[in-house]
Formats: sequence, structure tokens, C-alpha cells
Amino acid sequence: MLTTIGLSVLMMAGLFLLLWGAVGFVQDRRFFTSAPKEVQEAVQPKVERFRGQRLVGWAMLILALALMIGALVFGGYEGIRSSFGFRQFFVRFAVIMLLVKAFDILFFDWYLLCHAHLFPRYYPETKPVLSPKLFGYNWKSHAVQLGLMILASLLMAWVCTLI
Repeated sequence: MLTTIGLSVLMMAGLFLLLWGAVGFVQDRRFFTSAPKEVQEAVQPKVERFRGQRLVGWAMLILALALMIGALVFGGYEGIRSSFGFRQFFVRFAVIMLLVKAFDILFFDWYLLCHAHLFPRYYPETKPVLSPKLFGYNWKSHAVQLGLMILASLLMAWVCTLI
């Protein structure tokens, strides 16, 4: 179980790095499609603050994706090595996914979006529209993502039992 928790923390770190790279460095409006409409409308195009800023952002995105994929691959590899059955694999992947989704909801949506001042640091024009009232704006997409995570966990568990 400690391995599963550790892999969840790696996935959370990767998710945070993904957000920071996209919002703070790449600064492309395409990354704001999941943000509240008020924030999407307030965001203005940005010029690079320093030479190579967007390159740093893309490197962060690639590193984040590698970290997240690597955590899942290691979780499968370690489970195969430990002779996990389907149920153990499913529980491992489901716990990882559900903890990451809880992190997304509580840390990103509740804390960073509604209470901290992360977005106005990079996009000062968003400060007037950010408030705690935005929490829960995307509950439908979270519900869909939870269902997809359970399906993905089932699929990954099935693939790992075939190997």
C-alpha cells in the first residue's frame, strides 16, 4: 500500500508540474479550456517574460507526463513482480486515480483557483473574477472523469494480468 501511496504522490507532483508549466510558462489559451468561462474570457495573450520561457514550459509538460506515465508503468511492473491478481491491480490503479482526482478537486479547484493567488500572479487580469464561488463550476466534468478513471483502472488491471 505504501508503494501505491507513493505512486499517487508522484502522479500529484506530475499533475502540479503540468499545471504550472502550462499556466506559468507556456501560457497558451488552449490550456484554459477547463477553466471557468469567466477566467477564459479574462485571460489575455502574454509575451514571454524571458527568452525561452515557453521552451521551459514545454519541457515541464513533457517531464510531467513522463513522471505520470512512469508512475503507472512502475505500479504495473511492481505488481507483476509481486504476483498481483486482477483485484489487487484494480485497487492499486483505482486508489492512485482517485487520490489524484481528490488532489485535483481540493488543491487545484478549491485552493489554487478559489483561494490562493496563483493565477493572478501570471494573469493579473483574472483577479477580479476569481473567488470561492467558482468552486464546483466543473462538477459534471469531474463526475465524467471519475467514471473514466474507474474504467481506465479496470483496463490497466486487465492488461497487467495478461502480462
